[in-house]
Amino acid sequence: MNLGLRGRAALVTGASKGLGRAVARRLALEGAEVAINARSPEPLHRTAGEIARECGRRVPALPGNVRDPAVCKELVTGTLAEFGRLDILVANAGGPPPGGVDDFEPDAYRDALATNLMATVQLTLAALPQMRRNGWGRVIAIASVAAKQPVDGLLLSNMARPGVVGFMKSISRELASDGILCNVVAPGFIRTARVESLLASQAKARGVSREEVLEGIAADIPAGRIGSPSEFANAVAFLASDAASYITGHTLQVDGGLVQGLL
Repeated sequence: MNLGLRGRAALVTGASKGLGRAVARRLALEGAEVAINARSPEPLHRTAGEIARECGRRVPALPGNVRDPAVCKELVTGTLAEFGRLDILVANAGGPPPGGVDDFEPDAYRDALATNLMATVQLTLAALPQMRRNGWGRVIAIASVAAKQPVDGLLLSNMARPGVVGFMKSISRELASDGILCNVVAPGFIRTARVESLLASQAKARGVSREEVLEGIAADIPAGRIGSPSEFANAVAFLASDAASYITGHTLQVDGGLVQGLL
């Protein structure tokens, strides 16, 4: 299927590794012009070079911390300077640290909201004027299945992610008439460095091997395994495309069937 992404311009945040990197790569392979962002310049520039070599096109690297609203505006301005347009925003940021109710003071909750909710809000508000001028746009927030089904040991994520869904669902109703579609993609267990770290921490806490923890998680997933970043990126590319022209306000789980709720 031709997703119609050639000639579109995208900004992907949190893209130096993991899910963000996989999404940026897939969009570039589909023919989109892609600018990428992350906090640390060195791994970001390395990733930009790797994707550029594979896809045969320039991939601008725009470092900065999306917790800062000024940085969010600069990222949009930088993307416009590179490509002359911005059609697709993929708002992604690293998840907060694992832990439960006895592990965090109030500042940790505020930090989680700043990174996993407010960054999405700030990026979206910065991107909207250009998308409105285009009369076409895709805003895609990467959240977590924690937005639908709390995950044991991830209290901060369970708290912050539903706010992303509430924000995106609300603005989808306002922006559809402008040709701007807003959706959330909620990964379950995908094989990234963050998930590997969670496996290791759970194994240490329980005094078992990483493999035993992984087997226990896989047993709860109908697909019988954790997913790959490329499988996740396929879903994001679809929502970014012309093929998803009648989908907005939706939260798409990419979880192998992990979440058991009907909605």
